[in-house]
Amino acid sequence: MEKEEYAVVDTSKLLQAASDFSFDPGSRSEAAVKKFLTTFPFPVIINALQTKGDVPGLEDALIDCLEKIFKTKYGASLIPHFMAFIVVGLQAYSQRVRALSCKTISCLLENLEDNTGLATSLVKEHDVYPLLLNCLVDGDEQVAVAATDAIKTLAGSQQGIGIIFPATPSEATDITNLAARCSSLGRVRVLALIVKLFSTSSAAATLVYNLNLLGLLESEVRNVNDTLITLSVLELLYELAEVPHGMEYVLKTNILQLLVSIIRNSSAESMLRSRAMMISGRLLSKENILAFIDESGIKDVILAIDERLTLLDTQDADECECALEAMGQIGSSTQGAVLLLSNASAAKHVVNAAFDLHGRGRQLAALHSLGNIVGETRPENKKLLNADAEECLRRLIYETTSNSPKLIPSGLVLSIIKLESEFRIAGYRLIAGLAARPWFLVEICSRQEIMNKLMDPYAETTKIGMEARYNCCEAIYKALASSPKFLSDPALSETAEKLLETIKKGPYLAKGQRQREAQPEVATADRF
Repeated sequence: MEKEEYAVVDTSKLLQAASDFSFDPGSRSEAAVKKFLTTFPFPVIINALQTKGDVPGLEDALIDCLEKIFKTKYGASLIPHFMAFIVVGLQAYSQRVRALSCKTISCLLENLEDNTGLATSLVKEHDVYPLLLNCLVDGDEQVAVAATDAIKTLAGSQQGIGIIFPATPSEATDITNLAARCSSLGRVRVLALIVKLFSTSSAAATLVYNLNLLGLLESEVRNVNDTLITLSVLELLYELAEVPHGMEYVLKTNILQLLVSIIRNSSAESMLRSRAMMISGRLLSKENILAFIDESGIKDVILAIDERLTLLDTQDADECECALEAMGQIGSSTQGAVLLLSNASAAKHVVNAAFDLHGRGRQLAALHSLGNIVGETRPENKKLLNADAEECLRRLIYETTSNSPKLIPSGLVLSIIKLESEFRIAGYRLIAGLAARPWFLVEICSRQEIMNKLMDPYAETTKIGMEARYNCCEAIYKALASSPKFLSDPALSETAEKLLETIKKGPYLAKGQRQREAQPEVATADRF
């Protein structure tokens, strides 16, 4: 078929075929793709896409069709033959065509990259990377997302990293210059790309740090004049805090100090302080945190959050809950829990809120935080803290409960597991962590009403609730079984046996033990 013949096509037939092909929400088979392209070869589709004229729905149908084609191995294998079209598409006026072109580059890299570096070679040969950057900063939201995904995929290979971070970057590809010359929205997108690249690999994280690209995020955090921009950057930092291979680099910057300054800034928006607290908690939640930062840095964050909690009243519910949750994140590591308990005021805020039966949202956040601090998420050998921290914890819990109507810890614990499901789950977590302490273990095991509730197979109806109750029973049993002293006590030994029977049944209701479910009643419909 000659090139001229490709241009002659019944657009109504093409529209119908493309619509039918892309209608199925799932992926298409290789055979289906080959069959479609036999009837409508790529040049026909491309020509129709470029000269779509006034045919309603044709562009959308063809784009949906091409997306499905390029996601197959066979379709991706054809991309190298149409790179010129992809390059034109990256610069098209149509946002949907630009998004398709970005996605096509991702398909090329995902399906055809091999030891020869074919895909990255094509990207480099056709100078695609600068065009992806233009799509990132100038395109609509869908184009920007597609461009970011393509660049992140490009960073998945060593050759791709070389394209993104060349030894001598050009004006068009220098990320720092790009961020400086684009709009505020474009700048946020560039910062989001930096975070994505940082998360790709250790090698990419090292390059991002060495090029001082994290400094761009620092600069934006310092600019508190635009709350929306600052909040957007804080969300990026929240994502950055989850990148384990880059934690050492993040904490080498001034980001943590900047977060502390936001937390202490009473004139800042409450939502900014809340996010700053949450990000700080994430950054300091790792068990090996002291490998990256000294104790003074952690103490400074705890003190800043404690100061906010002291100033907050019951009207600042959201910020208060974020502060308590951040405390719990810090306290999830052994060293973080020790440092938190060394600040009597901070620890008291958490314990008081956890046992405040009128606090609702604050109580729920505090219960989960206290569960983290007492080690529910830590391995068995790291649940207990040093002597000073343990004494502080015991004293705070007894002081708090003695000033309540329940008088003793078991009374408050019983009140918590009588509440609705989300509070019970938080209560199970707290009990599971505290069970490692003999003083608490004896108290709850001596309260038969608590044990009956914990061992009730019908107490929970949700998967997460059943699992939390089971983990709680398992933690109590392990604590009892690990001590000959406890097992020599007839009452505690009997409790351990009952717990073991409960554990053997598993976290979910065993077959034949389920409560009889309600059966629908079918009645004959009334007739007129």
